[in-house]
Amino acid sequence: MPILYLTEAEVARVLTMDLALETTAAAFRKLALDEATNLPRQRCQTDHVMLHVLPAAAKTLGAIGFKAYTVSKQGAQFHVTLFDPKNGGVTAILEADLLGQFRTGAASGIATKKLARADATTVGLFGTGKQARTQLLAVCKVRAIKTAYVYSRDADRRTNFAAQLAQETGVEVVPVEKPEEAAQGRDIVITATAARAPVLLGEWVSAGQHLNLVGSNFLVKTETDVEVFRRATLVTADSKEQARLEAGDFVEPIKAGVLQWSDVLDFAPLLVGKYPGRESAQDVTLFKSLGLGIEDIALAVKIVELAKQQGLGRQLL
Repeated sequence: MPILYLTEAEVARVLTMDLALETTAAAFRKLALDEATNLPRQRCQTDHVMLHVLPAAAKTLGAIGFKAYTVSKQGAQFHVTLFDPKNGGVTAILEADLLGQFRTGAASGIATKKLARADATTVGLFGTGKQARTQLLAVCKVRAIKTAYVYSRDADRRTNFAAQLAQETGVEVVPVEKPEEAAQGRDIVITATAARAPVLLGEWVSAGQHLNLVGSNFLVKTETDVEVFRRATLVTADSKEQARLEAGDFVEPIKAGVLQWSDVLDFAPLLVGKYPGRESAQDVTLFKSLGLGIEDIALAVKIVELAKQQGLGRQLL
């Protein structure tokens, strides 16, 4: 069986945020209907390299496969491998750094569309990296955002990021010097950082906000303090099962008794109405994103379809 290989540049030729939003929403719906299987991220390592693997399958999406990536001092390398859902042969391998950025942004976009107030027009963003970019791209697709306020510790990065994202989104993007300026009074607040200690404090959180927490997927890392959860009305995660293994943001609130696991809702059933979402304009809603394999393979299947239509990629066998 021929195997299609797509480079990062070829993936970029067909990948859009609209496509990522569409496939990520479909992946969540399949999970909610028990038509998909998503296994939590597995990790192993040598002295120098850590390997992360995220397997998933969805028969009605025609998708089965996994994302695998390695992290070392030299950086990270990402691939998605897809298999034929009927005979099991490998059908495609995609370089998947950009794919992962877009599906992570899309997950927050879907959560924001479901949970943020319909009249939300302002965003506060912590972080100026690749993941922060796609977070803002996605949120601007699902709400009529007028202004985004961006904070990171490096003033030059803040300024350059703001200029780039203003051009990409068509909205005003303002770099701010203090972290509280990215949170206080904003309708939507996003944390997409590599921080190991809180960058978003509960004292800055106000009624009616929607929060997307994206940066931490290790139990020893958190972007938020306990007070954030004391103020949250609704807490949901892309996968509660995976959150038990990886959601560092939840560790201290649970220890303090501010948050119980019974309070944490799986997002997929919430999306399709099995749980209530925002019930009041005053609610503070919180979405914890960890990153799921089902999001990766759902998007990868569509990328492969579009790439074939455009004659992109090369056959390995």
